Amino acid sequence: MFQKKSHTTFNEAKQIALAQKDHRHFGPLYERYFEQLFRFIFKRLGGNEELAGDLVQQCFMKAMANITKYEDRGLPFSAWLYRIAQNEVNMFFRSEKKNYTVEITDKQIFTILEENGENTTKQEDLDQLIEIINNLDDVQTDLIELRFFQELSFKEIADIYQISEANAKMRIYRLLEKINTNWKRES
Repeated sequence: MFQKKSHTTFNEAKQIALAQKDHRHFGPLYERYFEQLFRFIFKRLGGNEELAGDLVQQCFMKAMANITKYEDRGLPFSAWLYRIAQNEVNMFFRSEKKNYTVEITDKQIFTILEENGENTTKQEDLDQLIEIINNLDDVQTDLIELRFFQELSFKEIADIYQISEANAKMRIYRLLEKINTNWKRES
């Protein structure tokens, strides 16, 4: 007896090509990346679930509207979506002229400390590190968030910023050096 073989592998390139011809085929791309982009936007907005939901929907509406302009240049499709998401969040901040707080867990702080070669558990040191991170510019905050909160690889970050993996790594480590220098200066 023969059984129909279930083919569950997701062929992203094929799905993109279908969506470029007919927007009704965009659904699987939406389903695949919704949670990932929602978490990214949610954290950037400091945990505002309703607003994050609105912005992620805007992100996917723009992606669907512009899917015909998407060209595979060797970068993952998710990098294109992350750029749209970053732009949506930045446009929101500009339009609202507000700063939102991103909650940082102890695990995330300790990951940053570990990457910086530090191992303190004193609350005043942790508070000082959080204050330094709060004073970073938007791009630097994005880099910290992508690397330590979203736990993306250097390759994934490079794809989002359309830079080399070595350049992404260099930016992260220079940023960690800057944080470390400011931290030691304030100690």
